[in-house]
This record gives sequence, C-alpha cells and structure tokens, in this order.
Amino acid sequence: MTGTNVRILVVDDEPAIRKLVRVGLGAQGYDILEAGTAAQAMEAVRAGRPELVLLDLGLPDMAGLDLLARWRAQPLDLPIVILSSRTDEAGIVNALELGADDYVTKPFGLKELVARIRVALRHRLQQQGERPVFQTGELSVDLVRRLVKVGGRDVKLSPKEYEILRILVQHAGKVITHRHLLAQVWTGATDVQYLRVYVRQLRQKIERSPDEPHYILTETGVGYRLREADPEPAPPEPAP
Repeated sequence: MTGTNVRILVVDDEPAIRKLVRVGLGAQGYDILEAGTAAQAMEAVRAGRPELVLLDLGLPDMAGLDLLARWRAQPLDLPIVILSSRTDEAGIVNALELGADDYVTKPFGLKELVARIRVALRHRLQQQGERPVFQTGELSVDLVRRLVKVGGRDVKLSPKEYEILRILVQHAGKVITHRHLLAQVWTGATDVQYLRVYVRQLRQKIERSPDEPHYILTETGVGYRLREADPEPAPPEPAP
C-alpha cells in the first residue's frame, strides 16, 4: 500500500514533530493534516476526513487518552496510532485497551513509522472485508471451518489454543494486550501465566522455531501481535 492520496492527521502540540512527520510522510506520498490541540484535531476530523490519525498523548487542552476514548465512543472508525514519549507499560496498555491500533514511542525512525501506518491501514481494510481464510507465510487459519494448517499440514489445537489464535487472527498486525486475551479466553482471569503457557504450546505447534517465533510476536510486558496477513493476489488481467 503506497501513501498516494491517503490523508493522515498528525495531532501533536510540538511544531517540530509535526514538521518532521509532515516532511517525512509527505515524501512517501501521504497527504498530511495537522492539529496542535484536541479541539483542532476534532475539527480536522470533521472537516478534513483523514484516513488515519497519529495522536500524541500530551495535548494542552485535553489528555490524548481522553480524546482517544471520546473518538472511540462515537465511534470513530479510523486507525489511530499513538505517538508518545511515554514508554511505561501501563500507559501503552491503557492506550491499546481504549482502542488505539498501535503505539510508537518517541524518538522514532521514519521507516518504522511508515511500516506501522501501513499495517494499521491494512488491518482496517481487512476488518471492513474480513476474509474467511487467513494466510500469512505457511500459516493458514480457516475461521469458518476452524481449520489450522502449517505448510499444508493440519494442526490440532485445543479449544483454548484455537481461541487465542482466532483473536490474534481477527486483529492480525495489531498488538493485543494480555488483559484483553485473558478477558476473552478466560472470562476475566487475571493471571497472565495462564496465557503464557498456552501461547508457548501454540507456538510449539505452529512455529518452526518456538523460541524464535515468526508468527506470534511478543510485545514485552504488553501482549502479543500476530504477523499480518499476506496481501491478496491481484486479479488476473482480462483477456484481450
């Protein structure tokens, strides 16, 4: 996915950061809108119709997390990627639980930011037109028939293992917190060790090297991220 015609709203009270993002993403073909306050951001969303928001948490007129919560309550169906100098795990988890699609810490590299933007945009497109069969590398998950294959080989999963994988598939490319997985799979259990045990078992069944996972990636102290889906092949050219 290129940046052509994709409008991104950058919400940050630091002009230097907005300029850095505007120049860097502009060179990648993205159209950039800017806001320095929450009020300006809300107006920009109404008037500018962005397709993704980069949101700083330290705004002068409203906490970024409060703005995020307000947008998700509307609901605002846009990918929202947090840009913040806060690196504490509790803050990251809170933002993700409130509905952020991803979290990038400052200082950040342009290549990383572009990659996270592309993942967030693809993830939202997949949500809008979910494919019944998820494919990434050799891993295939049929969400209708509940079939899991690796390299064409059937993989038998326990109900809990499958439920974890199903949730990760539905949000592929996005960080899913420990808290969310525990709430969904164990109906509110709080001991993350339950989750770690089942993820370890799941990796042993689907990864070539469970200690160096290729599909289920760990976001330390926060949760897990499933590698995003392979792009769908382009339709064949019509016959002349």
